[in-house]
Amino acid sequence: MDAYLEIRLLPDPEFAPTVLMNALFSKLHRALAAQGGGKIGVSFPDVEAKKPALGQRLRLHGVQADLAALMASNWLAGMRDHTAVTDIAEVPAHAKARVVRRVHEKSSLERQRRRKVARKGVSAEQARELLPDSVVIKPLKLPYVMVSSQSTGQKFRLFVEHLAVQDQAVAGIFSAYGLSPTATVPWF
Repeated sequence: MDAYLEIRLLPDPEFAPTVLMNALFSKLHRALAAQGGGKIGVSFPDVEAKKPALGQRLRLHGVQADLAALMASNWLAGMRDHTAVTDIAEVPAHAKARVVRRVHEKSSLERQRRRKVARKGVSAEQARELLPDSVVIKPLKLPYVMVSSQSTGQKFRLFVEHLAVQDQAVAGIFSAYGLSPTATVPWF
C-alpha cells in the first residue's frame, strides 16, 4: 500500500455529515463489492476515541493502479456535490500502520437463544438456561456507518474500530467494506 486518496465531506445545510458519510460509505461498499480483489483498505483520519464519531474524511488506501481503477468506475456519481476528492498521492514516508476493522455487535438475548437452538442443537429451555434473562448485553460504544448489505439487502450498523498505531505494516486482504481484522493501512 503505497498510495492513497482522501474524500472529504463538504458542509451541506440539508444533510447532516453522518447521513452523507452513510451514503458515501454505502456507495464505496457497492463499488468494492463489484470490483472484488480485496486490495483497497479504508480509514477515517478524523475518528474520535472519546466521542464515537468517524468524522468527515474517508481515506482509501492501496496501490496506484487499484485506486485509479476504482475512481475510473464513477462510483461517486451523485455524491460529487457533497464531497471534495484529492488526487491519488504517495503515502508519506513517516506513516505508521493501523488495523481498521469491523466489530460485530452482540445481538439481542432472544436472537442469541435462537442461534443456540439452531446451531448447537439445544432445546429452547436449555438455551434459556444457558442465556438467562439476567445476562446483560452492553451496547457497543464505537463509531459506525449505516449500510445496506449487497448480499442480503438488509440495513445494519457497521461498527468500525481503529486499533493501536503500530510501526510495522501487515499485508492482507480487505473486505468489500475496505476493512480487515489483521491487515493494516497507512496511518498519518
